[in-house]
Amino acid sequence: MRARMIMWLLPLALAGAAGVGAAMAATATHSASGTVKTAMRSPYGSVLVGASGRTLYRYTKDSKNVNRCTSDPVCNKYWPRLLVKASAKPTAGAGAKASLLGTIKAAHGMRQVTYAGWPLYYFAGDKRAGQVNGQDFLKEWYVVNNAGAFVKHAVSSGGGSGGGGSTTTSGGTTTGETWG
Repeated sequence: MRARMIMWLLPLALAGAAGVGAAMAATATHSASGTVKTAMRSPYGSVLVGASGRTLYRYTKDSKNVNRCTSDPVCNKYWPRLLVKASAKPTAGAGAKASLLGTIKAAHGMRQVTYAGWPLYYFAGDKRAGQVNGQDFLKEWYVVNNAGAFVKHAVSSGGGSGGGGSTTTSGGTTTGETWG
């Protein structure tokens, strides 16, 4: 457990000098609407973001409809969940697919937003919209495309506005798909 805690804390302690502490204090874990939309994030193409434009991530240790981060206090601290009130339903913004949105139970009358069944999180080190500082963190955290798959590598521009490219799905399968 101590080695795992050091693995989590060391990179974050180094980033702390850049002001991550202030970002963590200002990070909200819930949204009134639970809106999920897409935005271009170079070099990863079109990825999921929250209503404020902050990048959303998936955790490789999660399973469909199962959050494995919250039970680890260090993980939970740096990877806030996208939450909505239990009475609210998440909404699909531009580029997101409403049919892939859902929720799973969370504490205190809240629900965590899922996409294609996978729990969604923010990274405390992303201080503003457009940042992807959590990408590839410990080889466990990745941005997500509009199909719900991990985006583990930079995508080729493909010459069109669709932002197509290869992604690696949660099962490790590489697919060529167009998203936008």
